[in-house]
Amino acid sequence: METFSSKDMAMKAQKKILSRMASKSMVHMFIDDNSSEILDELYRVSKKHTENRDEAQKVVKNMIKIAVKVGVLFRHEKFSAEELSLAQDFRKKLHHGAMTAISFQEVEFTFDKNVMMELLSECRDLLVKLVEKHLTAKSLDRIRHVFNHYSDPDLLTHLYDPKGTLWDNLTKICTGLNRMIEEGKL
Repeated sequence: METFSSKDMAMKAQKKILSRMASKSMVHMFIDDNSSEILDELYRVSKKHTENRDEAQKVVKNMIKIAVKVGVLFRHEKFSAEELSLAQDFRKKLHHGAMTAISFQEVEFTFDKNVMMELLSECRDLLVKLVEKHLTAKSLDRIRHVFNHYSDPDLLTHLYDPKGTLWDNLTKICTGLNRMIEEGKL
């Protein structure tokens, strides 16, 4: 018996098309201005820290692809009740991570890279577990790439140095995160 489903085929096509269109101009079609500004600052942080424009672009592009694919899965109601519970856990952990990042930026001498690394690792693991039955190994590697990149201890130390070159970027990222929290988006 053939198990063809036009709905599943449409979802797969949507994921494929959207993942190939993860450019800056496409970002503006799918995410709001505040999120776009945060992504721009994350790109600048990566570019300054790695001194590698291609790597910085790849990290942000991977982030966009994953966000779009997870959005498509939600839109098509592909998650089971157990996975929806995992999604809630991920959202709570992401919210906690954002609050912690903001707190570390606002209150001098509170930054603890091990806390940030642990929060980012937990977010990574929850997201991988959420989508592992729905996305390819390549997409799962993209998730790991993004979270591992931003949980790098050297990058975190550089980012949270008040006298460092990334401090202004961190301030803008935290301002954007605060706005997202206030609007109930994070």
